Amino acid sequence: MESKKRVLVVGSGGREHAIVKALSRSPQVGKIFCAPGNAGIADDAECVAIGVEDVDALVKFASENAIDMTVVGPEAALAVGVVDAMEAAGLKAFGPTKAAARIESSKEFAKQIMTKYNVPTASYEAFDDFEKAWDYVKNRPLPAVIKYDGLAAGKGVVVALTYDEAEAALRDMLLDSAFGKGRVVVEDFLDGPEFSFMCVVSGNKVYPLAMAQDHKRAFDGDKGPNTGGMGAYSPVPFVTEEIRDKALNEIIRRTADGLVAEGVPFKGVLYGGLILTADGPKVIEFNARFGDPETEVVLPRLESDFYELVDAAVEGRDCETRWSDDAYLGVVLASEGYPGSYKKGVEIKGLDKVNADVYHMGTKRDGDKILTAGGRVLMVVGKGKDIPSANAAAKAEIEKIECPSLFHRTDIGKASL
Repeated sequence: MESKKRVLVVGSGGREHAIVKALSRSPQVGKIFCAPGNAGIADDAECVAIGVEDVDALVKFASENAIDMTVVGPEAALAVGVVDAMEAAGLKAFGPTKAAARIESSKEFAKQIMTKYNVPTASYEAFDDFEKAWDYVKNRPLPAVIKYDGLAAGKGVVVALTYDEAEAALRDMLLDSAFGKGRVVVEDFLDGPEFSFMCVVSGNKVYPLAMAQDHKRAFDGDKGPNTGGMGAYSPVPFVTEEIRDKALNEIIRRTADGLVAEGVPFKGVLYGGLILTADGPKVIEFNARFGDPETEVVLPRLESDFYELVDAAVEGRDCETRWSDDAYLGVVLASEGYPGSYKKGVEIKGLDKVNADVYHMGTKRDGDKILTAGGRVLMVVGKGKDIPSANAAAKAEIEKIECPSLFHRTDIGKASL
């Protein structure tokens, strides 16, 4: 009998915790490592103290520990070429190359691909000069969507409702270099409900995952600043089979085929951040990896073997997936002050009483204590026959957690409640 697989997961958040959990359910997987991991992941995998951008150390660890597959979680690791380095060393890695990951790391590159291959999205212009960008924006109707061209940890997008907001955003990104030197993309505002469509892609092959919707604003009623995501749920009732098929064929497949045609075939998770407009689904943005917090509600619905799906994508072979009809709804517990400044090192109590999946996003262990160590700290996921019952399950478990510095939204999944 073939020996069980040894897997390395790169990352330290809730997404990686969900990936580790999904891999642990595979009958093919024996040992899971996570670099660097967190306090919760440590219960499900062996954590190793290697940073996600330490390419040489990650390759060395994979080589020396007979790793059969490396699964790369965060965009930062993809952007520095962890997958390229693994493949150059003759190691299997799940994730796009640095060149293909530009679909996320460069908003302008993504727009160029979509325009060339007729993928529905908002019209746009790109600038690296503040005066030219401001001159364009002040002579166009509002709202204007202003995006920093590079990686900005989910915070490089401003929907400007006034010209003052637009000027401030452009100044922030182009003159003050808030996210580093770079360019901006200015695009038309699209109206409608948003949803996330993640697909595992291997060149021209596309393996669709279950739909999800996340909530970006910090506070109830979609108020407050944008965050990395305050909660998510799956399935998404307003996404019909017809809408899903349209999104799959006109967006994901066209983009995957376009990247192959451009000589940068994509391998990994192509995440479509989509919006359902009056003209059908359109792309707001692409990510080159699993979304966070969507992964924490999508992967628990996967009934088939997750390792088999990952390996099939890397090898380029066909793979069928099976999905549960149950609904999953996750609520993020974040540190007071997030996405601005916040306190770390606050003890979290009551986790041992929770009877639901809890994914650690920003935690650390101090002896037998679990402490806060990030902006988004935990995600509690409730399961039910539908969204309202999954929501009720999540709320009941959250009440068992004691930590004075955490806050959460109470209206996740509101469109379906």
